[in-house]
Amino acid sequence: MFAYGALSVVLVLYLSGIGLNDYQIGLLITFTLIGDAVISLWITTKADSYSRKNMLILGSFLMAAGGIGFLITNDYLVLIITAIIAVISPTGKEIGPFLSIEQSALAQILERKNLTKVIAWYNLAGSFATALGALCAGWLSEIIVGKGISLTGSYKVIIAGYSFTGIMLAILFSFLSKQIEPGKIKDEQPVKRTLGLHKSKNVVFKLSSLFALDAFAGGFIIQSMIAYWFYLKFDLSIGALGTIFFGTNLVAGISALFAAKIANRIGLLNTMVFTHLPSNVLLILIPLMPDLSLAIIMLILRFSISQMDVPTRQALTMILVSDDERSAAAGISTISRSIGASISPTLCGMLFANQLLINFPFFLAGGLKIIYDFWIYIGFRKEKL
Repeated sequence: MFAYGALSVVLVLYLSGIGLNDYQIGLLITFTLIGDAVISLWITTKADSYSRKNMLILGSFLMAAGGIGFLITNDYLVLIITAIIAVISPTGKEIGPFLSIEQSALAQILERKNLTKVIAWYNLAGSFATALGALCAGWLSEIIVGKGISLTGSYKVIIAGYSFTGIMLAILFSFLSKQIEPGKIKDEQPVKRTLGLHKSKNVVFKLSSLFALDAFAGGFIIQSMIAYWFYLKFDLSIGALGTIFFGTNLVAGISALFAAKIANRIGLLNTMVFTHLPSNVLLILIPLMPDLSLAIIMLILRFSISQMDVPTRQALTMILVSDDERSAAAGISTISRSIGASISPTLCGMLFANQLLINFPFFLAGGLKIIYDFWIYIGFRKEKL
């Protein structure tokens, strides 16, 4: 997550620096998210029946390969191919197979009563690392430029660090124990599976379709695109952008801790919806602010409640499925989000290319997310969770 946070601040700026236009950048990010979805679908649906540990190691090597591919060429076609087959995070959020398999591993070794709380701490660790990565990337880039290296050259250093992190992850994952693997289910007959699922197929596909809508909306305001919006709108330096996203990710991570306590009082679904809804109103207000300070305040306020639905959503998915479906269920729901988010960056790039429309991504994202909130509440309010 440190590497994801660092990359999200510089990625779009790097692509712009090597000569890509706004439309090409948006399209490339779309291919990146599509590729991540396809790779993650294959890895996560095989993890429970094959090996969660080995699939995490494979994902780490694909992460390293993604950074290397972006470093060694400026050719647009090669960049697209790299984006499709490797693991690249333009969002500052979880991309690839890691989240899904790690969640299923946690659910495997935890008592159910502790699951939401531990997942909240898990998300706090990720958010803090993302925030620190964004901060370090921004100011490291400024320091490197101060040494006489070009801005684009400074971004390459960050991307090289991203690749190195993938290699380090592969080494660390190799030390995981067998306790994270699902237990063997004694069935008289083999279970017929679809994408790694059996009895939980309907509920997982229903959840995933809603998550895809939410992610499609979120694809308009992924972290790298918000950073680019602040750059276009207020001409901020890369160091200032890193500082802003250090603060927002830190606030988001801390706020997620309160989600477990709130969920214990009002339930998982209510926590998801009643915190997410006002955050989307704040999202719409960001581009309406008359100056930089107020826009940053709205952004921070939005992040202070926007991520409370994350641990509750993840815990909900884990609770609704059996332990030998967890990696697949988490993978499919996460991948549905990647697919949903893969289309909107191209549209966002087209909007950014027109000075009169650069605020529209915030309006579209906020409006669609509000629809999602009402839809998921209506669809699951009668479930016994």
